[in-house]
Amino acid sequence: MLFEKTYGIDLGSSSVKVYSLFKNKSYMEKNMIASRGHKIIAVGNEAYEMFEKSPAEVAVCSPMSFGMIANLELQEIVLYSMIRRIDHILGVGSVMFFTVPLDMTAVEKRAYFNVANGYWLRKNRVYMVESPIADALAMGVDLDDPTGNMVVNMGAQSTEMSIITGGRIIISKKIPIGGRQMNESICTEIRKRYNLQLGTRTAKRLKMVMGRLSDQRKGVRKVVGIDCISGLPREEVISSYVVNDGIMNCVNEIASEMKTFLERIPPQISYHIAKQGIYITGGSTRLPYLDKYLASYTGFTFNMSDFYEKSAVSGLEKIIKNKELRKWAIPVKQRKL
Repeated sequence: MLFEKTYGIDLGSSSVKVYSLFKNKSYMEKNMIASRGHKIIAVGNEAYEMFEKSPAEVAVCSPMSFGMIANLELQEIVLYSMIRRIDHILGVGSVMFFTVPLDMTAVEKRAYFNVANGYWLRKNRVYMVESPIADALAMGVDLDDPTGNMVVNMGAQSTEMSIITGGRIIISKKIPIGGRQMNESICTEIRKRYNLQLGTRTAKRLKMVMGRLSDQRKGVRKVVGIDCISGLPREEVISSYVVNDGIMNCVNEIASEMKTFLERIPPQISYHIAKQGIYITGGSTRLPYLDKYLASYTGFTFNMSDFYEKSAVSGLEKIIKNKELRKWAIPVKQRKL
């Protein structure tokens, strides 16, 4: 088609990542939308700036929940808004490659199709690529390797572990723990120790600046929160040990689940994974020394990705550019759902 355009789309709980073949560039914006009643007042990064700061009549939320589409209409608006910023003139009948979670129901598949063929976006061809496959391609994993590879994605609200062997995902597990749960755990620790209520955005900044899993260097940061007793704003100096305790609560649970998952793997596959290392990616892997900490807990080595949250959309870019890799993309038609 003359004006056909191709996009690779990763709808994440924290941010939306879009690769445009026409621009040959990837874009990322927060997957958030702010509304007052039925009126949309901000989308993307602009909506995120209002998060935890907006008045009571303004609702700021993400259309995704634990890696799945929670609000179809709002998710379409976020995606449409982002594509319009990339390409001011939308092509007719674009081709859209989506990364999707494993083991989706027909209703969940229909949600992805309807996001690309709803009120704002129409007549688009939809292809679905399983997220672990896209992550593996981005990190250069040989998907046809019969010996087996393990791919872990630590995202904003969930962590997904998958074993890929012979071109198929044979075992997979998803647990509802990610970066947001770490932020909430930090807020809980600070509330218990300092009687201070912080927002999750402040907790995230503390996590990125002070969070360390192996190198426990002492550090402090001054923050402003709400006193739990008086209800008034108060300044407090927060220790890095408190921040790390909050992070550890979640990381230890992820590591424990990962160790249990590894025990379910057939010994011959586990042996090759131990030799090659576990491939790990996702936005939450930005924590310093995360790979060393998980290695000491599980006994396996880890191969860290440099793509972080852009890993899946980088895998889609490879699929879009290389027709031989299109076999991993499953076409979706509404009548088949």
